[in-house]
Amino acid sequence: MGKIINNSSILITGGSGSFGHSFASLTLKNFNPKRLVIFSRDEMKQWEMAKLFKDDPRVRFFIGDVRDKDRLHRALDNIDYVAHAAATKIVPTAEYNPFECVKTNINGAMNLIDACIDQKVKKVVALSTDKASSPINLYGATKLASDKLFTASNSSYAGGQVTSFSVVRYGNVMGSRGSVIPYFDLLKDQEELPITDNRMTRFMISLEQGVNLVWHAFEDMVGGEIYVKKIPSMKIIDIAKVIAPKARHKIIGIRPGEKLHEEMISIDDANSTYEYSNYYKILPQINEWSNDNLRIKNGKKVPEGFMYTSDNNSEWMTNSDFKNWIDKNKDYIGKI
Repeated sequence: MGKIINNSSILITGGSGSFGHSFASLTLKNFNPKRLVIFSRDEMKQWEMAKLFKDDPRVRFFIGDVRDKDRLHRALDNIDYVAHAAATKIVPTAEYNPFECVKTNINGAMNLIDACIDQKVKKVVALSTDKASSPINLYGATKLASDKLFTASNSSYAGGQVTSFSVVRYGNVMGSRGSVIPYFDLLKDQEELPITDNRMTRFMISLEQGVNLVWHAFEDMVGGEIYVKKIPSMKIIDIAKVIAPKARHKIIGIRPGEKLHEEMISIDDANSTYEYSNYYKILPQINEWSNDNLRIKNGKKVPEGFMYTSDNNSEWMTNSDFKNWIDKNKDYIGKI
């Protein structure tokens, strides 16, 4: 898996964020790319990240914004593969700054698609989110639009070109900045911990699993697929109990734009969703691609009415397994 990366040039948009750190480290460790370009707009994050890779000549840094099409065009010169992680993704930030969210998540996707086609990039994998499935907030709506742009661009826009586009979809990454684990960890010594709803559930995915899904997509994709990793769920209240076992819980209610349970695959997507050993694949319904054997491969059609949500999951992370993960990753929680 991921062997096509060897001796290739890769660019990561939003590359100085949580995903970019892990993708760069794991890719350089497991493969031998010719060049790995970190493209992002935060010079301080790039400066800090550059210190971690200062002895590796394969790593390059490029200040730029996906809103700037000309800068993307320059950065993508001689690039083979792109992992698109750049996004405005904090739900309240998107709600209060809707124009800015649209500029990055939708206009930025359009710019990247254009620039990749023009520069003859081979394959592009865009990162999506559970919030793009049946969206109820602006962030989710912009990411759904982004997903549609990437999947449709294989035919209606890039027809006859060399560039293929696909999407990987997963929820909040365990321990990443702004997620619930570092938030609870920050409050663990207090007497009371705020809980939105004691019924709330969330999918649990590690950064390494997310990176592996992108590697798999690069290898497997024909174009237009949305890959969804099979991952365990946990109740938010159990996460709180593991991190702060002595704290009382105060139910504060669900915040605007927040769901009680995460959804990766909606009931409406079931008609074009196929199951594999450790992931699902949603195929586009345009151009009869959902019946294309090159895209389906050895997949099995999910049953009618199927949904993949964090509360109806068949796999659950135990408190013991979660505690082991915390102990193993305590130095990194909330740092990237």
